[in-house]
Amino acid sequence: MDARQLSYFLAIVDHGGFGRAAEHLHIAQPSLSQAIGGLERELGVDLFHRVGRGVVLTDTGTRLIEPARQVVRDLEAVRDTARSASGLRRGRVDLVSTPSPGIEPLTTLMASFAREYPLMTVNVAGAFTPEEVVQHVRSGAAEIGLLGSAGHPRTADLRVLPVEEQPLVLLSPPEEGVPPEWDRSGRSGADRDGPHRNASGRAGASRDGAASDGGGPGPERIDRADLDGLRLIASQRGSLMRQIVDDILAGGTDAHLAAEVDHRTSILPLVLSGLGHAVMPSSWQPIATRMGARVRLIEPVSHLRVVIVSRASRMTPAAQAFLGVAEHYARTRSEAGPEGSAQA
Repeated sequence: MDARQLSYFLAIVDHGGFGRAAEHLHIAQPSLSQAIGGLERELGVDLFHRVGRGVVLTDTGTRLIEPARQVVRDLEAVRDTARSASGLRRGRVDLVSTPSPGIEPLTTLMASFAREYPLMTVNVAGAFTPEEVVQHVRSGAAEIGLLGSAGHPRTADLRVLPVEEQPLVLLSPPEEGVPPEWDRSGRSGADRDGPHRNASGRAGASRDGAASDGGGPGPERIDRADLDGLRLIASQRGSLMRQIVDDILAGGTDAHLAAEVDHRTSILPLVLSGLGHAVMPSSWQPIATRMGARVRLIEPVSHLRVVIVSRASRMTPAAQAFLGVAEHYARTRSEAGPEGSAQA
């Protein structure tokens, strides 16, 4: 058995069959089949069931995935260490992230990591739910997972690093707002949104962020009840943001679900087009503001809790270094307190 055979095995798993795996590996499919046949003979077991023109993993094949990934990753770490004459310089970090944390804090973490380790490579895979992130890390497809959820995810034997809490905000079209003919309540954008209130019921922050209650600079605020009558844009079910939208729709309000999209990267452009408003974590605030969207903190405040999950042991030096950067970031956010997270 050699690392090449294990890499071929994982390529078939990751690409869903011999044909696509052979294309990815740039080898002929008969050569790939021969290599896997040799691996199965050496192990004395079948790794795949041949079903028609496709293949399905056997139980043994499924159990082999995790140790195979670890062996391949360890060998890559050995090669990277050998190429690095002094200390940790080269290597690869395999990471998986849900969409919103994939904006922030991932951008800041990767930039900080690159400054310390400029020759490192970070490979970021995408996942839509916290459960998918956990599964990626458990299976060995990624060493580090970045996710956001309303509570504490079920991580069993994985290590969990709390990173920050992101309050939910409402992204709205620029000042002209949603066209009146699209507004179910029949009110204009200004009348529909109404005065912005803070938690005490007094008028809230102005457009430029200067709080009118004398509390100093701060974000604009909107009460959750004031989302009545708005056209809402939401991702598919399974996220905290969608849960908030569903609660609003179930509350007997005149809010309308204008769009339901799989890819959250579509949400901000749809907001900017005037199609509607979106409930998102504050990680979207900087880019939304730069693009001209209106951003308001939703009260009462709900938070997306961002955590990093990783294996408790047997991590590559590159992944350990990335975790070190993440731990420093988390300490900084913790020391900044709730206001630091609110400005994320």
